[in-house]
Amino acid sequence: MIRYQGCIGRGFRSVVSAAPAGVLLVALTGTAACSAAPPKCAPTIDLRRYDKTFDEPFDTLDVSARGPGTRWTAHTPWNGDFGESKFVDPEPGFPFSTAGGLLTIHMKRDAQGKWRSGLLSSSDSKGQGFMQRTGYFEMRAQLPEGKGVWPAFWLGSIGTPGKPSPEIDVLEHYGRAPGTFLSTTHLWTDGKSKDQGPVVVRVPPGSLYQAMHRYGVSVEADVINIFLDGRSVACFPSSPAYLQPKMLLINLGAGGGWPIDGMPDDREMKVDYVRAYVRRSER
Repeated sequence: MIRYQGCIGRGFRSVVSAAPAGVLLVALTGTAACSAAPPKCAPTIDLRRYDKTFDEPFDTLDVSARGPGTRWTAHTPWNGDFGESKFVDPEPGFPFSTAGGLLTIHMKRDAQGKWRSGLLSSSDSKGQGFMQRTGYFEMRAQLPEGKGVWPAFWLGSIGTPGKPSPEIDVLEHYGRAPGTFLSTTHLWTDGKSKDQGPVVVRVPPGSLYQAMHRYGVSVEADVINIFLDGRSVACFPSSPAYLQPKMLLINLGAGGGWPIDGMPDDREMKVDYVRAYVRRSER
């Protein structure tokens, strides 16, 4: 059995789903401090009810610094870097490479000892590219090990001044805590965020480094449901503000508020695919 523990807001919710031998069993445990009326969360995701709208198998990589005309850009649409490693313009072999149907995002020091790494966004600053309001979004990836690493898979939006703009952090992993990752939702208005979470998802220490795992989120009018390997590990109430068009983002960052002293050189994040789906009834 693999055990996952999730915390929503100030408390925990408990869900235990039975599973046959060889199938992951998800258990979320906690206290009575949870909201009295949590959202109704599906325990699993059934993709037979969905149509695929975006499929990136990473046989090759179509990327430019900021677009237009490429499937991916290498910076956030709002041109904001974050963390202790600079997201750089793509060059041959760095910070991205593909081989055997896998994307590798590299993080290395430059000649001056500064960390450099990569970010991918499915939309540019003008909204050209892939964006979707609702549905299911998933990445299959193997994370890098080491204190200081900060890989992430998330959904973002371009936003309008004075109005809330959604961000959904499906996965944020801090290498200092090899047995957890965080999931959070934000509504940003003029640089200030109204958050839900973070949910701390607990996994066997080191398991995210040893194999590929599926990180997904379902965004609908009533619920935002986070999945690990197809099973719900966190769930948040939704609202109309979260239903704005959202882009896919993947990055390998560093720090995130934690020290990077002693972070191992040449970290790599491996990504098998990124996909998006929409429910058939919504097309």
